[in-house]
This record gives sequence, C-alpha cells and structure tokens, in this order.
Amino acid sequence: NSNSPKEYSYTDKELFAGGSKFQYRLKQIDSDGSFSYSDVVEVEVVPDQFELSQNYPNPFNPSTTIQFSLPVQSQLRINLYNMLGELVRTIAEGTYEKGYHKVVFEASNLPSGTYVYRLESNAFVQVKKMILLK
Repeated sequence: NSNSPKEYSYTDKELFAGGSKFQYRLKQIDSDGSFSYSDVVEVEVVPDQFELSQNYPNPFNPSTTIQFSLPVQSQLRINLYNMLGELVRTIAEGTYEKGYHKVVFEASNLPSGTYVYRLESNAFVQVKKMILLK
C-alpha cells in the first residue's frame, strides 16, 4: 500500500535446517490480490562456537530432535548412554559442515528411563540428559 521504498528485517529462529547458507525472498501482495516475489538473497550464517542444544521434546516418546552448531567442519559422534554409563547407541556419526544441524532420534525400541547423549569431536565435548517416557 505504498509507492515509497521500505526496509524490512527478519530474525530466523529456525536455522537448524543444516549447513550455514540460507536463502530468503519477499512476497509482495498488491491490493488487487496479485503478487510477485523479490530476488533471492543468500545469507551465510556461521556459528561462532560449538554448541549442543537440549533435545526437544523432553521428555519424549518415541522420537526427539537434537540440534547442534559447529563453527568449523568437524568429524563428530553423538553417543547415547544409560545411567550406568553403558553405550546404548550411536545417534549420529560423520563429518558435518560448519553451520547448524539437527538429527531426529527414534527410541521406540528402548525402555523408558533417563539417558545421556554426548557430542564428541576433536575440539569439543558436551553432554545433555534426555528422558524417554512410554
């Protein structure tokens, strides 16, 4: 509803799609209902530190999402341990690009209980708890 230039800003709170490059564009809707899209703008967002986020939902049944961010490409492993410290399963393993990542963990064949998941790389180790309720 304006003929003058406008400036827009947007904070994307869902960066954990994988990687560090994200593309955005605006959709302009005219008063008659017609619309057009702006050119695509690509933004590179690189985390400045390693981070392992709390899984969600927590407690969960049967699956949960684990997010982590990497400031550099990293070889890593996410292991799941029971409360006795025994390795239950490797949730993720491999080389991941710098950026934001998430993995979905399916636990339908595990018993209810409290577990610990641990992200391990050459430069970083962090541990979080999760609760599986059936």
